[in-house]
Amino acid sequence: MLGIEKFRFLREEGTIEIIPLAYMRGRTLDDAYIILDEAQNTTPEQMKMFLTRMGSGSQMVVTGDVTQIDLEKKQRSGLIIAEKILSNVDGIKFIRFNEEDVVRHGLVKKIITAYEGWEKE
Repeated sequence: MLGIEKFRFLREEGTIEIIPLAYMRGRTLDDAYIILDEAQNTTPEQMKMFLTRMGSGSQMVVTGDVTQIDLEKKQRSGLIIAEKILSNVDGIKFIRFNEEDVVRHGLVKKIITAYEGWEKE
């Protein structure tokens, strides 16, 4: 969205950081906009560790697709468990997308719908 040169500049300047989840322990992220992508593959412990890094003036966005969990025990996804634990916490919101929200190739909507039908059977 920024263009490659602007992105590189902001990354080199330290305005944008890309950090593996494993290196988040012990950090407090003040005045930051923090994104955790592919969160469906976190463990509950990793999710808790990540969420508790938020400092003052910060916002977090956690993204993930629970239909694409790669963990051996799918029900142990940190994303699924976080929703169960935090769904009634004031200030936290969960938003679910469906095939109507797909912005990829038109066939992707049909693929999602077909898989949902298959899973219901």
